Amino acid sequence: MKELEKRIGYKYKNIGYLENALTHSSYANESKQKVNSNERLEFLGDAILSLVVSDYLYRNSPELPEGELSKLRAALVCEKSLCRFSTSLGVGDYIRLSRGERNLKGQERPSILADAFEAIIASVYLDGGMENARRFVLSFVEPEIKNPRPRIFKDYKTTLQEIIQRNPEEHLSYVLVGEEGPDHDKHFSVEVHLNNNVIGKGGGRSKKEAEQQAAREALKLMGY
Repeated sequence: MKELEKRIGYKYKNIGYLENALTHSSYANESKQKVNSNERLEFLGDAILSLVVSDYLYRNSPELPEGELSKLRAALVCEKSLCRFSTSLGVGDYIRLSRGERNLKGQERPSILADAFEAIIASVYLDGGMENARRFVLSFVEPEIKNPRPRIFKDYKTTLQEIIQRNPEEHLSYVLVGEEGPDHDKHFSVEVHLNNNVIGKGGGRSKKEAEQQAAREALKLMGY
């Protein structure tokens, strides 16, 4: 754990926060003792990540309009990027998984690694405050902005939203319509609705991925 602390670049006063951040729900469910999963930390970390990245882009990219800022933020905080950040820390070696999840190589699954990264952000915040959390996030995000790499990821949701916003009376929403499989192999199904009409369907191993695929189908049907 001390080695991971060094990689994170932060010395915890209460190492329990980091241990919690590395505890997947499969481990918590399998444990005979009461153990909290990292899901609540993931929720908090996601909000902190969005705020830090938004603040940084706003202050350092005054020439970019709102739409471009949204696209850049989406690329920086998407599952693919967070998984890469998590992998660079070696989080997979430390994350606590159930035996079944470990046998299925859950420590390599992008959604699990991305969620753990968000949980680590929250653990730094709770233990050391916002400035330490900001420093941790920017240690990954800043190099991405200053030395951008070609990104395969395309933010279909933002593109679809920009198109729909041209008609203010239209309302776009995403509806979770299915959730199947055990914790180690979940599959989510999502519909994207324009007013009361279904204009796209998508599936994936996370809700975010399913929403992106639904938006992608909607754009394809609309001729984009």
